[in-house]
Amino acid sequence: MQNFLFSVNVTIPIFLVMALGYLLKRIGMLDDNFAAAANKFNFHVTLPVMLFRDISGVDIRSVFDLRYVIFCALSSTACFWLIWGGAKLFVRKKEIRGAFVQASFRSSAAVMGLAFIENIYGVSAMGPLMIIGAVPLYNIFSVIVLTFESTDAARSGRAEKLKEAVAGIFKNPIILAIFAGLIAAFFGLRFPAVVSKTIGSVAQMATPLALITIGVGFRGRDALAKLKPTAAAALIKLVVQPLLFVPAAVWMGFTGEKLVAILIMLAAPTTPSCYIMAKNMKNDAKLTASVVVATTLLAAFTLTGWIFLLKTCGYL
Repeated sequence: MQNFLFSVNVTIPIFLVMALGYLLKRIGMLDDNFAAAANKFNFHVTLPVMLFRDISGVDIRSVFDLRYVIFCALSSTACFWLIWGGAKLFVRKKEIRGAFVQASFRSSAAVMGLAFIENIYGVSAMGPLMIIGAVPLYNIFSVIVLTFESTDAARSGRAEKLKEAVAGIFKNPIILAIFAGLIAAFFGLRFPAVVSKTIGSVAQMATPLALITIGVGFRGRDALAKLKPTAAAALIKLVVQPLLFVPAAVWMGFTGEKLVAILIMLAAPTTPSCYIMAKNMKNDAKLTASVVVATTLLAAFTLTGWIFLLKTCGYL
């Protein structure tokens, strides 16, 4: 019972904040315009600032674990290629394949991931290290699969879009914040108190605002759209990925904060930014929205179960 309560106390508060956003929309206090503006603000300002704060504040020379970062990168890479290979075999409709692959492998590591880790450990160095290993690859792999599985059949058009997308990767504010944070951490840069407090104030908005925004954008009707591929993607995202790679992480000796960060990387809900990318790159945005809704709803139960299991087994 103690382990179960521990698991519930980790996961349920996250989803209650999302439920608050949904309630505020239902009573008319917030709307889709707020969600659109807040998503843009989060993507360009609060999330990059939070990542920069968390990574730059880490004593990177003492806590950096190359083996751990490589594991995060390799497991993310393996998930992507296995899912894409499986989709080539079993997803017959090419028009949904790119959206299916992206929604199946890409976690909400930067938003919900850090929220879960902070709920358990407070500020943790392992969350940023997991993000270093996984998040840049999430963006790169998403661009690849959405480009090559796009409904636009013209090869020259694809090549041109791929060039534009690759250029966009290097302008991605989250990736830029990660590398800026790494540079600041490596050289031990420290900022005046007024700058640090400003960064901290902006960073503190990131997680609650993102969760509220997800709640505002929640559409239960979308969860019923394209039910079979949605169910398959949710199963892969929430159950199959952690089932394959969490035991490997345990076998390699990762426990505590490191194991929680790996679990979040593998089993967190699909990130809402998948919808934006799928829509902009002419893939199936409706399927993507359906998977985001389904995984967000179901993760309240699956993540509680995973954390309960790891806690009971003595790994947390």
